[in-house]
Amino acid sequence: MADIILNVEVRERTGTGGARATRREGKVPGVLYGGGKDPVAIAVKANEFRKALHTGKLQGHLVTLKYGDETQPVIAKVVDLHPVTDDPWHFDLYRVDAHQQIRIAVPVHFRNSEASPGLKRGGTLNVTLHEIELNCPADHIPEEILHDLTGLEIGEAIRISSLTLPAGITPVASGDVVVATVAGSAAGASAAKAEGAEA
Repeated sequence: MADIILNVEVRERTGTGGARATRREGKVPGVLYGGGKDPVAIAVKANEFRKALHTGKLQGHLVTLKYGDETQPVIAKVVDLHPVTDDPWHFDLYRVDAHQQIRIAVPVHFRNSEASPGLKRGGTLNVTLHEIELNCPADHIPEEILHDLTGLEIGEAIRISSLTLPAGITPVASGDVVVATVAGSAAGASAAKAEGAEA
């Protein structure tokens, strides 16, 4: 089950004025959506919300919402921060079942760049998708998708179809969508040309 528990209370006042009043009380205003039910205006103590946010496991993960003795699995999909202070300003939670199939964006990261001949020759990794949308169970959302760059040459592309996804998880986009490419740099091209001339 989820690692993070958010103790929420229902807000009586909604709208801009209600949100401001909530913040003055040291709480972060939010809204609970989904599950075939009406939206509910809620709030979480600011220090508790900041602590959950700083774990890195609030957004894009299954979270337990607690209201009194009731608990509900939810996904935190939107967290707005204040543009100046970076304090949590507002959030949206979505009701889900723990094993429900959901659609969610997960970051893509790359490893073993030193084992890519194209990058070693001065090529650059141009990432076109920093995250991909996946269909996956709410209780098995991957932290990240890792792709190995070993053997990648200049001009080669990494497509969604070449990513290794956990069992039971599928991409929303088609498999031929490009995630990243190894592009040649001008310096790399000059070096290759010089090497060819010497040969």
